[in-house]
Amino acid sequence: MTETSWVGPTMRKTVPWVDAAGIEFVEVTPGRAVLRLPDDPGLRNHVGGPHAAMIFGLGETATGAVTLASFAATMERATPLPVRSEIAYQRVARGPLTAVAVLARSATEVLAELEAGARPEFGVDVTVTDGEDRDTTRMTVVWTLRPNR
Repeated sequence: MTETSWVGPTMRKTVPWVDAAGIEFVEVTPGRAVLRLPDDPGLRNHVGGPHAAMIFGLGETATGAVTLASFAATMERATPLPVRSEIAYQRVARGPLTAVAVLARSATEVLAELEAGARPEFGVDVTVTDGEDRDTTRMTVVWTLRPNR
């Protein structure tokens, strides 16, 4: 298996918001990431749950972790960038959040498109659960590998 312990520290350094928000990298492997956001009263909304921006930020960061772990070897020739996202807030979250992000296509398939000269797009699906282990949010972020010039 590919060594990915560098992903969390790298994201904390290169994306200061990740560190400022207190996001924890529980597990990162090619194809899957589990990130956690501790409960913080200063980050809550008007109904007492984590603000939607925090939920989105946690989920999007989880998709970035999967992308880095899955495509680290291509960084010299292509830059990963988010293209679009869709999010569904299903219920008010309570307490700490956990985001599980999963690559929706095989990395091999995505890399084959890049090798063929295309600018591949791939989705990363996320489920966010709260402190009561309830599914609260589902989202998909579509990423691309933009060839470096």
